[in-house]
Order: sequence, then structure tokens, then C-alpha cells
Amino acid sequence: MAFPSITTEALASQQALLRLLQLCSPALPVGAYAFSQGLEAAMDLKWLRNQQQIESWLSLQMQHSVARVELPLLLRMHQAWAIQDYQRLQHCNALLLACRETDELRLSDTAMGAALARLLPTLALTLPCAIEPPLFLTLFTFAAHHWQLSAELTALGYMWTWLENQVIAATKLLPLGQSQAQQLLSSLQLQVPALIEQAHNMQDDDIGSSLPGLAFASMHHETQYTRLFRS
Repeated sequence: MAFPSITTEALASQQALLRLLQLCSPALPVGAYAFSQGLEAAMDLKWLRNQQQIESWLSLQMQHSVARVELPLLLRMHQAWAIQDYQRLQHCNALLLACRETDELRLSDTAMGAALARLLPTLALTLPCAIEPPLFLTLFTFAAHHWQLSAELTALGYMWTWLENQVIAATKLLPLGQSQAQQLLSSLQLQVPALIEQAHNMQDDDIGSSLPGLAFASMHHETQYTRLFRS
């Protein structure tokens, strides 16, 4: 039986998908599993007690934080890498860090960024410019651009990485079964396309967010007596 030949374009598309899966894999050694983004503190404070409350917490964070800070900056960074606008990259990098309201939230960006900076040379990726400090999102977009992933795919991958890490953290912190975790992923991922579209339409002056509950949870976590996560 003869099989149809695979075109060069199809091979390139398959390779891009594999690279995206590699970049978004929980096995990527950047320490993402160590951060709960305030989720652990929110549970310690008894704000979140069940699957429905966790879904509401994550949904609000996706809509009013990730979609208003990380996603619009990701799109701008991806374009800046493409046109070699390193000044704009440094500006976006600094703006992202300025949007973090606590030391712990900043740590998740800088620690994962430092880990990814150490990993990239082992994957034959060399940064064409110095980024200080190297944040995870900045280097994530660099790797995605280098591997010829579109901005849309890069945004989808980043959102999936963020969402999966949060749900994994929730399963460790709450008696939450694997079926419930999959229900959370299935429900929350439905919002992702609209959030990416919103980020595409966002003006520079509109980038930013304020979630006082998230900031308070993060500050509480810094002095929490026992904890599983770094933030």
C-alpha cells in the first residue's frame, strides 16, 4: 500500500508543533512546578475550598492579570525579536517586572527566567542581546521565535503552560482528583482564544492589572508557616 508523501511545508509544521510541545512541557527544567502564584496562600486563608472556587479564582486571574499583562507583552516581544528591536524588548521586560506587586511574584519571573537562560545554550540557542534581568516570558518568546512558531501559537502555548501549572498546584493543595483537574482544564481553556484576541487589540497604555486579592495572598504566603511552593 502506497502512502502519500509528506510535503516540506507539512514537515515544517510538524517540527514547529513538536518544538511547541517541548517548550510548554512540564518537564522543561525551569522550576515552574515550584510556584503557585498565590494559590497556596488563598487555600491556607480558606478562600478556596472546592473545585468551583478554584475555577473562579483562576478564571479571574486569567482575565484580569494574564490577559492584560503577559499576553499583550508576549505579542509585543515576539514581534520585537522578529525585527531585532532589542530596546523594545528591554522595555517590555522591565514593564512585566514592574507589574508584579510582591517579591514572590517577581521571583517566579526571575527564577524561571534564570533557569531558562541556563537551558537555552544546551539547546543551541544563543541570545543575540543581553536582557537584564532575563525573565521567563522574554526568553520563552525568544525560543518560540527562533523555532519559527507564530505569535498565535506562542500565546496558546504560554497560556496552556500557565493553566496546567496552576491546576497541577491545585491538585497538590486540595483533595482534587485527576478527573476534577481535567474538568478544570477543559472548562478554563475555552476562554483562551478570546483572551488572546483581547490581547491583540490592547493598546500599550492599557497594559497592566490590579488584583488586590492576589497581591494579598502572595504577601501572606511570604510568611506562611508551612508551605509546598516558593510563591
